[in-house]
Amino acid sequence: MKLKNFLSIPIFSVFFVMGFVYYITVFILIEDWVGLQTSAGSLNSMIFTTLACLCVLSFLVGVLTDPGRVPSSYIPDVEDASFASDQEPKKNVLQSKYCDKCAAYKPPRTHHCRVCKRCILRMDHHCLWINNCVGYWNYKAFFNLILYATIGSIHSSVIVISCFCQKDWNYSGTTPLKIFYLACGLMMLALSVTLGTLLGWHIYLITHNMTTIEYYEGIRAAWLAKKSGLSYRHPFDISVYKNITLLLGPNTLRWFCPTSTSHLKDGVSFPTLRDTS
Repeated sequence: MKLKNFLSIPIFSVFFVMGFVYYITVFILIEDWVGLQTSAGSLNSMIFTTLACLCVLSFLVGVLTDPGRVPSSYIPDVEDASFASDQEPKKNVLQSKYCDKCAAYKPPRTHHCRVCKRCILRMDHHCLWINNCVGYWNYKAFFNLILYATIGSIHSSVIVISCFCQKDWNYSGTTPLKIFYLACGLMMLALSVTLGTLLGWHIYLITHNMTTIEYYEGIRAAWLAKKSGLSYRHPFDISVYKNITLLLGPNTLRWFCPTSTSHLKDGVSFPTLRDTS
């Protein structure tokens, strides 16, 4: 991806919010709470700075990484269990896996993005805030971004509340200061709830080896299966641990590094329930 991805109002907005939250948390709230020169202040500022750096790194990787292009040489294998089902004629399967807009075949789990105007490998969604699709190659960075942003927001919320509670409000001229703390507290709590909800959603998706698009497709597939008296299970949901390692990697310590993607393969084939049964 090119640097022109940064020429976006939402991207500038994210940088502004990150910078603003970092400044008020470290240089105003921690300083007012225990002081930056104390051991408690130094420890909290170091932890929050680390989270902020990891958050920025994950954000940059998510913005700059190509989410996944379909190889020009890709040809579908109609015998692939992850590509076709027993109930579908091979001709119909081929038609469903052909993108008219790109005039090319799509690998399993690939979808055409109307914003990027091309097919994206294992597309989750197009994210306005990173001005990029979230796909096969940058999903881990996107997840790490949400993770670190959530932890940082909760940390900042705790600092705001602690700072507010330890202050002596029994003197005059504190109304503007109270309003400031109230505004900061509400903002950080709102961020924590919003990001925490998003984090919980993607943890659910990861443990089920599912994308946002596949989740909503699965609702319809489950409804159709129920009408036919059958049960439906997402074909790529092989087990919780395997699902996690397929997306984040086999090394637990590297789960939290947005640039560690050596475990990813070509993005055109994925293990399924049939492969593990």
